[in-house]
Amino acid sequence: MKTKTQKTVIAALFAALCCVATMIIKIPSPLKGYLNLGDPVVLLSGWLLSPLYGFWAAGLGSALADVFSGYVMYAPATFIIKGLMALIAYYGFKFLGNKIGKLPARIISGILAEGIMILGYFIFEGFLYGLIPSIVNIPANAMQGAAGLIFGTILIKVFEKNKILTD
Repeated sequence: MKTKTQKTVIAALFAALCCVATMIIKIPSPLKGYLNLGDPVVLLSGWLLSPLYGFWAAGLGSALADVFSGYVMYAPATFIIKGLMALIAYYGFKFLGNKIGKLPARIISGILAEGIMILGYFIFEGFLYGLIPSIVNIPANAMQGAAGLIFGTILIKVFEKNKILTD
């Protein structure tokens, strides 16, 4: 069992990884946002950490990437959306894991989490630019979500095989 200090350090590490993964490759999307590779780490935060630590790691790391990259107005929405993604990945996996197996549970929880990302940014950008214009980012966010799910699933298998942060 990990101590509170160990859990905090691991969550901080995931927040930093999330921030760096989000910032390392940024492909501009049609409405002033950007596609990135932070979602695999967001999903890992949900699958490997407790709900509270996963929420904070995913939300804070992703929001900091927005701040450091000049997308400050996106940071509050990103904090909530990415934190919710980690929560959904966590609870979806916990609920389904024993019923259908680890891999299908991770895929389904990842799809649900990425769906929240797509919906969350659609709603947020709808407030900024209007709902009709914000539709243009749905395909880009869906591509980011698909890539996040694929890479996240690969990474969790590597973590499990090497017994990294798995009990």
